[in-house]
Amino acid sequence: MSSLDAFALEKLAQLEAVERRRTLAQTAREDGVWVRRGGRRLLSFSCNDYLNLAQHRSVKAAAIAAIERHGAGSGASRLVTGNHPLHAQLEARLARLKGTEAACVFGSGYLANAGIVPALVGEGDLLLVDALAHSCLWAGARLSRARVETFRHNDVAHAEALLRRHRGAHGRAMIVTDTVFSMDGDLAPVAELAALARAYDAWLMTDDAHGLAVVAQAAKAELQMGTLSKALGSYGGYLCASRAVIDLIKTRARTLIYSTALPPASVAAAIAALDVIAADPALSRRPLEKAQAFTRLANLPLAESPIVPVVLGSEAKALAASALLEEEGFLVTAIRPPTVPAGTARLRFAFSAAHPEDEIARLARVLRERVLA
Repeated sequence: MSSLDAFALEKLAQLEAVERRRTLAQTAREDGVWVRRGGRRLLSFSCNDYLNLAQHRSVKAAAIAAIERHGAGSGASRLVTGNHPLHAQLEARLARLKGTEAACVFGSGYLANAGIVPALVGEGDLLLVDALAHSCLWAGARLSRARVETFRHNDVAHAEALLRRHRGAHGRAMIVTDTVFSMDGDLAPVAELAALARAYDAWLMTDDAHGLAVVAQAAKAELQMGTLSKALGSYGGYLCASRAVIDLIKTRARTLIYSTALPPASVAAAIAALDVIAADPALSRRPLEKAQAFTRLANLPLAESPIVPVVLGSEAKALAASALLEEEGFLVTAIRPPTVPAGTARLRFAFSAAHPEDEIARLARVLRERVLA
């Protein structure tokens, strides 16, 4: 046995002992909400395709047409091959949607955050990060080499205390947060953080991956990041900001410069998804309406977003609850550390526009009577 294999096996055994080893379960999606796993048909509450647009006929048709006309891949970085007209069209649409001058599309949300943050702040600068911010924001923070300070989750007063203590000793300053937190489903106080950023000459960046097109946000940040892979049913990430900022990102963000561009099918699918959303405003309201109906039926705090967590504590409890729900015909994944803090393993329910109301009621009853009783 090589030392590398020995290392891997030892680490896997350690994870197995604390019920944190992850495995990939073969699962085929049938449509927007039903999947096949282990020979069984399950109703999935573990997918971020909130508007079920990944299966929408117009979105699929746009992707197919883009492949027929432009091919399966994009060939190289946009700075090498040239900017494809589809990318320019999508960026203009995203900027208009977010009310900014310009936008920049990345290969994924993770690539976006890992590239944007270090392109704007670096050594000698100050970066404040919400304690529960997504992993890719933390990746960008570490790559930036700025001084990183963590403020307590959604605690604007703590963020201000950190700014008072450290702002004067650093050049530029940035605050980064999710708008909808992916494991808790709660909302960031964007308006308050934006006011705080203005007061201390800092820049606010928000990650709206789980909010785009499903959670209305009146407050705006200077830097609005998001993804194409959730409510839009496609793949990729983006930043919406001023023209000057976007021009700088396109010449400095390493994850854009050194990554192959999004394939035409993904870009065309995202554009078509934006068309569907614009034509049917009621569609965007349904995921939150269904999540709130579920929380009422299950006697849980009222949902703020399509994401509803049920914190059970230990990894064993979360895994057992997930297995019980699977027996009942529901796919609800157990979320364990390090994705969430130790002692907060949970079930994470993600609601979409297409979830049947009678099945939501049955899920709430099973949860209430067999998991939470």
